[in-house]
Amino acid sequence: MAQFRQQLANLTSSGGSHRDLAEKYRAILDSILTFGEDELVEGLKAFIEAIVNENVSLVISRQLLSEVGSTLVQLEDSVSKAVSHFTLEVVQPRVISFEDQVGAIRQHLADIYEREQNWCQAAKVLVGIPLETGQKQYSVDYKLETYLKIARLYLEDEDPVQGEAYINRAAQLQTQTKNDDLQIIYKVCQGRVLDYKRKFIEAASRYNELSYKTAIHDSERITALKNATICTILAAAGQQRSRMLATLYKDERCQQLSCFNILEKMYLDRLIKRTELTEFETLLQAHQKALTADGSTILEHAVIEHNLLAASKLYNNITFEGLGALLEIAPNKAERIASRMITEERMNGHIDQIDSVVHFETRQMLDTWDKQIQSLCFQVNSVIDKITTKEPEWLNKTMEAQMVS
Repeated sequence: MAQFRQQLANLTSSGGSHRDLAEKYRAILDSILTFGEDELVEGLKAFIEAIVNENVSLVISRQLLSEVGSTLVQLEDSVSKAVSHFTLEVVQPRVISFEDQVGAIRQHLADIYEREQNWCQAAKVLVGIPLETGQKQYSVDYKLETYLKIARLYLEDEDPVQGEAYINRAAQLQTQTKNDDLQIIYKVCQGRVLDYKRKFIEAASRYNELSYKTAIHDSERITALKNATICTILAAAGQQRSRMLATLYKDERCQQLSCFNILEKMYLDRLIKRTELTEFETLLQAHQKALTADGSTILEHAVIEHNLLAASKLYNNITFEGLGALLEIAPNKAERIASRMITEERMNGHIDQIDSVVHFETRQMLDTWDKQIQSLCFQVNSVIDKITTKEPEWLNKTMEAQMVS
């Protein structure tokens, strides 16, 4: 090893053309790559320390450091990781001069940590790439891909706050790219962030959209559909969830999902017993099993609200005690949830606290809708009748043109 160090020192102070010096450095590098693991690490460290010396021309330094970066990809992860960390440390004082090389080494080092499932460390390594502050002008796709990778790694590490921060940076770039793969990754990450933040309906919408992307493998599309279904079931009861339930229930692909029975009962406004949730609970991720303010899980809370809505379709009124028994919770808790849903206009009704009774009200939404459509049709017919009276020839020509087209 001392011999190589001396050769490297001699080259640093020697003259000659860039081409000749580069060839001599390459010869030493080839010799070092024949060493065993321990000597290989020390040899590469000595080589890197020599080539980034200020006395070595930047043209040679950049070229050789790029070649070392390519070589690291082919080495054992343990060797590559140690040498990569050393390189980043040595180059740091002159990092602006080696932005391309440092970026490549950081990407490779992040891949190693990702293989080790050390998500947080992988993300931190990528954060060190100066995408906005460096002198190099990175392409939109490179910056977007890196931000999305950082966001994905933080989400794998169950850190949605940092994940969202990098999704927000990516949001400013995703409108500028034509790369479909990056657009899909962006939507996946966005869906996961919304999922973590318990914005389940928005997350379900993103997942459902992904389930139709033909660029994604069939198995991944089914996974996206499953995630959309789970998020919809966990969402707060109301019109938005009812619309998403209808969309998913009418999708024939959902019938092959293990959670279809719960989806079906929610769509058909059937009561769901706590014992029926056992299998569905196994599909939930850790953050989806969190407790709400009242001590119930997110799933229990969603099912209680669903059952309350279902009860409002079955009963005109019900006592607090009867409602509590139906929902399998305490009467005072049933009253509190019913009161909140009525206040938030997610359920129609009123509460009689003197008699301890909840009165449900049903709005004939479909009848109103039908009457509005009927009225519109009458108005259209009236307009056509007036045109027929005033301009019969123009109307006939227009109708014939429509028939031909």
